[in-house]
Amino acid sequence: MTEGPRSYRTEALVIRHSNFGEADRILTLFSREQGKVRAIAKGIRKLKSRKAGHLEPFTRVLLQLARGRDLLIVTQAETVEAYLNIRASLEVTAQAAYVLEILERFTFDEEENRELYQLAVEALQRLDSGVESFYANRYYEMHVLNALGFKPELFACVICREVIQPVDQYFSAAQGGVVCPKCIGKVEGAHPISVDALRFLRHFQRSDFKEAVRANPEFLVRGEMEDLLQHYISIQLDRRLNTPGFIRAIHHTE
Repeated sequence: MTEGPRSYRTEALVIRHSNFGEADRILTLFSREQGKVRAIAKGIRKLKSRKAGHLEPFTRVLLQLARGRDLLIVTQAETVEAYLNIRASLEVTAQAAYVLEILERFTFDEEENRELYQLAVEALQRLDSGVESFYANRYYEMHVLNALGFKPELFACVICREVIQPVDQYFSAAQGGVVCPKCIGKVEGAHPISVDALRFLRHFQRSDFKEAVRANPEFLVRGEMEDLLQHYISIQLDRRLNTPGFIRAIHHTE
């Protein structure tokens, strides 16, 4: 843990928690000022704890943190946004968990990134307010990738650099973008991408959210976009995410 003020206030999202000892919990937080941090909330599992309701996953909180020997210590907690509607639906809860898993997996401890923090806050607000998860999370994925320097190339072939034409193309997660039909023989592991999926991905990449939601891709195109972005993210992380499988399992049982 890096040196800094012995006690400070910060706004944060609660990503997850785990029980520790008889009454405590270890929290994984993403704070606006400090990035991803771990903190201990002492006595939070006691019936009379005043902090318990403020430190559940998906909650946006204002915290007073003190530096302990190994972990930060939560001394005060105040809810900024509880996102109660997220918790009312298993589907929306899973989509929100996906937002936080991406935030956690792509970041390092105590590395400030206010842009990522704001993108995650906005994604949770949209899910909580009833915005369709397709729009909230595809926009979030695309702009997280942009913010972290993993912006996929969607306008020119990553091999020959020629401008992409309005025909079906290929996408290489390893190469970082679209591969034209002329160059597909030079790349292993590229997958076909339809004209419509590419068009809507471009739209999400270069639009603000108000513009992005004006798009209305068909059901199969939505699935193609989701699969492509999640595959691309897994390649950048060099690991598979857990929440997409959980979301698919929910859909399978509906």
